[in-house]
Amino acid sequence: MEVKVITLPAFHVVGYSIEATVEEFESGLGKSHFHKLVERNKEIQHRKNDNVILMQMYPIHEDFNAKVDKFTHLIGYEVTSLDNIPSEMISHDVPDSQYVTCTHRGIESEIGDTYDYIYGQWFGETGHEPKDYDFEIWDERYQPESPNNEIDIYVALQS
Repeated sequence: MEVKVITLPAFHVVGYSIEATVEEFESGLGKSHFHKLVERNKEIQHRKNDNVILMQMYPIHEDFNAKVDKFTHLIGYEVTSLDNIPSEMISHDVPDSQYVTCTHRGIESEIGDTYDYIYGQWFGETGHEPKDYDFEIWDERYQPESPNNEIDIYVALQS
């Protein structure tokens, strides 16, 4: 797995915010919000492109466990301006940051293995520390049920 550290400038995301555990999100909440987002994408002005961003923001406490504790999932689009946010949607400012990034290849249900590698082995070997969020980009390669599926993952790093 090719893993690299990059720096991205600040950006804005507009979309839906969902408070849920990983299991709740994966049991249908995520897909229903994804479909609702895509159906309403023309309402989101100033979209940078058609790539969907799934951002996951975690509470800062040592006992946090994504499998049993609720956290914020934001599914939306990157925008160049925060004017005219559609009803029921929110905006979120993402600061400039360094990220560890890699591409998950294979069906979406196995993406946990890629996250386990980054948060477990990679952080353990490099001494880097994660911030309180990560995100995925679902672009034209996003085919969740296909072995040809590709999802780019970005985990924010402490400076």
